[in-house]
Amino acid sequence: MAPQRYKILVDALAADIRSGRLAAGVRLPTHRALAAREGIAVVTATRVYAELDAMGLVSREQGRGTFVRDIAVPAGHGIDQQAAAADAVDLTFNYPSLPGQADLLRQALREVATSGEVDALLRYQPHRGRPQDRASIARHLGRRGLSVDADRVLVVNGAQHGLAVTVMAALDAGDVVAVDALTYPGFKVLAQAFHLDLEPVPTTADGPDLDALEKLCTNRPVRAIYTMPTLHNPLGWVTPAADRIRLIGIARRCGALIIEDAAYAYLVEDPPAPLAALAPDITVHVSGLSKNVATGLRVGFVVAPQSRVPSLERAIRATTWNTPALTTAIACRWLDDGTVDRLEAQKRSDATARQAIARQELAGLPLLGHPSSYFTWLKLPDDARADRLAATLARRHISVSTAEPFATSNHTPQALRLALGSTDPDSLRSALRTVRRVAIEDAQV
Repeated sequence: MAPQRYKILVDALAADIRSGRLAAGVRLPTHRALAAREGIAVVTATRVYAELDAMGLVSREQGRGTFVRDIAVPAGHGIDQQAAAADAVDLTFNYPSLPGQADLLRQALREVATSGEVDALLRYQPHRGRPQDRASIARHLGRRGLSVDADRVLVVNGAQHGLAVTVMAALDAGDVVAVDALTYPGFKVLAQAFHLDLEPVPTTADGPDLDALEKLCTNRPVRAIYTMPTLHNPLGWVTPAADRIRLIGIARRCGALIIEDAAYAYLVEDPPAPLAALAPDITVHVSGLSKNVATGLRVGFVVAPQSRVPSLERAIRATTWNTPALTTAIACRWLDDGTVDRLEAQKRSDATARQAIARQELAGLPLLGHPSSYFTWLKLPDDARADRLAATLARRHISVSTAEPFATSNHTPQALRLALGSTDPDSLRSALRTVRRVAIEDAQV
């Protein structure tokens, strides 16, 4: 059977893109112009571009057109952690580490080995964690402004696992979830895996556009609101207290669960109260120790309304049975003896210093970021191509993320998200100088 005409056209355009005959950043004809040129229906032209998009060869931008993607930037870049070359500077992912952390782990392992609880750690643990571990976490959260009973705490394998079990326990395929128009890529991955219907909410300088959120909740059956009120990733805002109260009111009126992601909240000194403290009956609060202690320490925690604890516990059982007892024991020792508090204070200072380096090296460029954040958002001109910049930087051994992994709407802004916490300060400074130089050169093309 002869291939359909549109398939022949898809193959031809794909070959031109892969060979470089259609260069990265080239704007392709409009759907109507392609249809007229090829003698096909407009709906068929739309199907051609949809297939090329699904293949990762083009990007379709609302109001601007369809552009050839720079295929030197691998699919999943900024979402999936790729193996980096030894000489590459990673500005894509944050894994901040401080001097002496390895020694802390060695000491903790020695203490656990001589503590008398080794035998107990070799057995299955309660799905949501041992009572003493949940109590340690509850005390830690109390120092963060979230006073909570240990019975509402569940121990999980990092914050990402916490989000996953929350989705499993609270939502069904097809449920509508309100998210920021730019949001954490890990939640997008979960939404795709569990077939959630993400509805993007426009953003302001301080948080989601609450007028737009209220309108959305009027027009659609929003089951949950996923939000990062304290140090948003990637835009770095801290939502003001008054806006938090209004967001809670909107959630109550539409009967939506609030999923509060606090992975980076530790970087903000004296933030407004967490949503889970203001609305404990409708909020699931997710955090962990990957960012504030070490990314390899996969210990996270979920605080949930009492009525949701059983379903969350079942989701933990279904996915991992329990958090590894050894790492949980070490984590809780550090929570109790002040180690985590000290590391958080040191990392706030470290992040502030790195953010200052970014502001200095990228001076004059439009940046968004909290002054003590481990990432910054570099806005590019509308006619720039972020994927082209990312590919150019990759050839210079610098890995960055474009806005695409973070975007939940049809409009993907031209921007770069720069992670500042995964290299030494001198290498960071040098890499950011290169980012500045490439961004300026690209603007002059």
